[in-house]
Parts: sequence; structure tokens; C-alpha cells
Amino acid sequence: EVQLVESGGGLVQAGGSLRLSCAASGFTFDGYAIGWFRQAPGKEREGVSCISSVHDRTYYADSVKGRFTISSDNAKNTVYLQMNSLKPEDTAVYYCAARLWGLSRNWYEIWSHPQGYDYWGQGTQVTVSS
Repeated sequence: EVQLVESGGGLVQAGGSLRLSCAASGFTFDGYAIGWFRQAPGKEREGVSCISSVHDRTYYADSVKGRFTISSDNAKNTVYLQMNSLKPEDTAVYYCAARLWGLSRNWYEIWSHPQGYDYWGQGTQVTVSS
């Protein structure tokens, strides 16, 4: 059974940092794409970042480029999202999601869409105070 468990959320002041973790189990940790999404109250879920082992690439939303960094530790089956220079508008529930098959060449067009993923974690709250 595929499981994704997020951790590392919390309350931080604007300008601060947090590191989110997504611990994955139930599948071989290669040939995957793991994405981070966030959803604020009353807003749609939006793609924040993604790492694809198939394409050997990382992807970022414009709103977080230069501030967030996604990485993976294959030995620990874990993907991280380092978030620096946090802003109040980063406040949301953050989810990690996995796609384990059919990672086509046009993944760069798909990665930020929730429909592109098959498995989801339960989410972790990130609150940035001003």
C-alpha cells in the first residue's frame, strides 16, 4: 500500500524558514514524481514544486522560485521542501503527492495539476505570521 506522510509544518514569522518532509512507503523509490501542493482556505489546491526521478528534474511555481527548494533522499524514501523567506501568503495546508507511472515527456505541463497524481498525504499546516 502506497503511503505518504507529511511532517514539518508549523507556525513561523514572516522571513523565517521551515522544512517539510514527505516520507513515502509502499513503492520502490525510483521512477516517481513527488509533488508538493498547498491549499489555503477558500482557494484551489495549487502546485508548489515537484521532483521527478524519471526526468531528473525539479519544477517550481513562479510564486516560490528562489525561496523554496525540493530535494530527495532516496536512501530514506523521503522528499523535502525547504521553504525560506516565508511570506504570510504562503500560509496553507501543504500536501505531498505521488505519480508512479506514465511520466511522459510533457510532465513539465502536468506536474502542477492535482489530477496528475494518484496518491496523496494527509497534509501539514504551515502558518506564516506577519
